[in-house]
Amino acid sequence: VSPVMTTPPPYLPAPPSIDLFAMKSAELALQRAQDPANRAFAQRARSAHQGTSAQLSFAGRRLNLLPSASPSPEHQAMLDALAATSDFDNTYRAQQSVVLAQGVRLHSDFARSGNSPTLRPIAENAENVMRANLQALRSSR
Repeated sequence: VSPVMTTPPPYLPAPPSIDLFAMKSAELALQRAQDPANRAFAQRARSAHQGTSAQLSFAGRRLNLLPSASPSPEHQAMLDALAATSDFDNTYRAQQSVVLAQGVRLHSDFARSGNSPTLRPIAENAENVMRANLQALRSSR
C-alpha cells in the first residue's frame, strides 16, 4: 500500500500520466479494437481524460507545477505492450481496469486528504470520472 499523497508535488505527476495513458491507449483502441464495446469505451475515455487533463493542467499552472507531457515509465511500458499485443481487446480491457482502479484510489485519497484547495475539487471530479469509466468498462461486457 502506497502512502497517501497530501501535497501537490508528489500527487501531481501521477494524474497527468494516467490521463496520457488513457488518451493514447484510447487512440490505439480506436485503430485496433475488434470489439465495438471497446471502441465505444475508448471514445468515452478519451473525451473524459481530455477534460480531466485540461483541468489538471490549468490547476498545475496556477500552482506553478507543470504536469509532464509524457507518461510515466510504467504507463509507457503498458502502452508499448498494448501496441505489440496480438490480443488487443483483452489486453486493452485488462490495462484499463488496472489504471482506472489506481486512478480512483489516487484521486480519492487526495480529494479527502490533500492540502491544496486548488487541486482537491479537481481530484474529486477526476475520481468521479474514473469511477464512472470503471463502471462503464465493467458493464460493457
